[in-house]
Amino acid sequence: MDFVIKVMPKGELELPDEIKAQLRPGDEYEVSLIEDSIVLKKIQKDLDIKEWFRIIEELSPDPNQPTLEEISKIVKKVRRERRFKE
Repeated sequence: MDFVIKVMPKGELELPDEIKAQLRPGDEYEVSLIEDSIVLKKIQKDLDIKEWFRIIEELSPDPNQPTLEEISKIVKKVRRERRFKE
């Protein structure tokens, strides 16, 4: 997907909402100049356990998360199927 951005008078970039939604405070990007293009590549950092928990807490609940009862039924079904195969 391509976007058009505008350079403001003081050099700031006006980014579309779809791009802003992908940016997080603290993210770092490598900037490359290739001919007449500017390429931003996100720098992937190793996450520590605190960062993992922070990310998990920010996620919204999974609307398709099975209940414990549903998980139990699935496990029982798989166990039954494995028993009959042996």
